[in-house]
Amino acid sequence: MTRLSPGETAPDFTLPATDSTSVSLSGFRGRSTIVYFYPAAATPGCTKEACDFRDNLNRLQDAGYAVVGISPDPVPKLEKFAEAENLNFPLLSDPDHAVAEAYGAWGEKKNYGKTYEGLIRSTVVVDPEGKVSLAQYNVKATGHVAKLSRDLGLA
Repeated sequence: MTRLSPGETAPDFTLPATDSTSVSLSGFRGRSTIVYFYPAAATPGCTKEACDFRDNLNRLQDAGYAVVGISPDPVPKLEKFAEAENLNFPLLSDPDHAVAEAYGAWGEKKNYGKTYEGLIRSTVVVDPEGKVSLAQYNVKATGHVAKLSRDLGLA
């Protein structure tokens, strides 16, 4: 697994979104974009993280950032999650985890002594020109948005 580093070009992607459209990273050119990867919709940690992004979205947008969440979940599950939690940013479906792999967010995980391949909770901030400005891997769901805000100089 190759992780992204600041200064690298962020891999472009086009994925199906919860609003029955497709969303491409290139569509965000001209503004900074927070691309965060989470393992599974409607689980406790992922719900906490998504709600933190929801609750801080206006502040992030005022600072010039768009937010996009990506998981391997199918679109219908993402739609239920977005509706149940009143999420106000796009959730994208990456069922074959190709985008997660390109971003270094898919790899070996350990849980309860078991080793397996899966999605690694990660956040990549892409600048207006499509370059990585910040890449964080193995982030904690709780408190991540506050830490990210501090790292971006917003707190």
